[in-house]
Amino acid sequence: MLLSERRARYRRVLQGDACVHPASVFDAMSARIAESLGFEVGMFAGSTASATVLGAPDIIVLTLTEFADQILRICRASALPLMVDADHGYGNALNVMRTVEECESAGVCGLTIEDTVLPAAFGAKGEAMISVPEFAAKLRAAVAARQDPSLVVIGRTNGLKLAGIPETIERVNAAQDTGVDAIFLVGGTTRAEIEAVHKVCRLPLILGGGTPELSDKAWLAAHGVRVALQGHQPLYASVKAVYDTLKHLREGGSTAALADKVASEALLDVALKQKQYKGWQGEYLK
Repeated sequence: MLLSERRARYRRVLQGDACVHPASVFDAMSARIAESLGFEVGMFAGSTASATVLGAPDIIVLTLTEFADQILRICRASALPLMVDADHGYGNALNVMRTVEECESAGVCGLTIEDTVLPAAFGAKGEAMISVPEFAAKLRAAVAARQDPSLVVIGRTNGLKLAGIPETIERVNAAQDTGVDAIFLVGGTTRAEIEAVHKVCRLPLILGGGTPELSDKAWLAAHGVRVALQGHQPLYASVKAVYDTLKHLREGGSTAALADKVASEALLDVALKQKQYKGWQGEYLK
């Protein structure tokens, strides 16, 4: 599928009237599995990128090149429209422009640029946000940097998590005047918060995380939310599965005892496209 078609599909999600949960993906196989299950959108987060590429926590030690390389692998393997968390854009507004260039070339359909001070400064006590003018400048730079107008640029704010509703509204208003296509809210926990932002926001909303109070997709959709993240359980589940399997084998357990815990041939065919590759071998390697 052409990138323009994927990006058009992603924009239809944002421009629609429903709220969807994206599949948290982190490599080629997880993206293929998510696509096979009918997910409308894939999400590749900075935290899962750092975990899968470096085996490191989400503290901005991953480089832009490493991030973009993994995006390319995911997008090459699957036609699932992919949105990514590009953190702070790996630097100032000019670095943001380079981030957009690399992510767009790698095949993303949408990317977020956030207002958190990253990486953590020496002596910092907890999280902090950059100023509203700097946030707006970064988003303007991101919009200016894209080559394909169908690429979705998303302004992401930690306002609800770190500052409350009034400052969040200030940041949302500043962001939506920069030309971005959607607003990503981090830290929302109540309906009152989402209602307050929805009243002033003319763009589609994306929610990071969630609470039981924000679990009703119909209510979210009615309040402008088009994508609501559910966390990154697929990665965490895979870590536990690898650990449990290796521990079992290391302690002398049999491979036969793992028969119901490993991927079937049918699932491996989804993840690895075995039948398709075998077909190519028969067609082109005779």
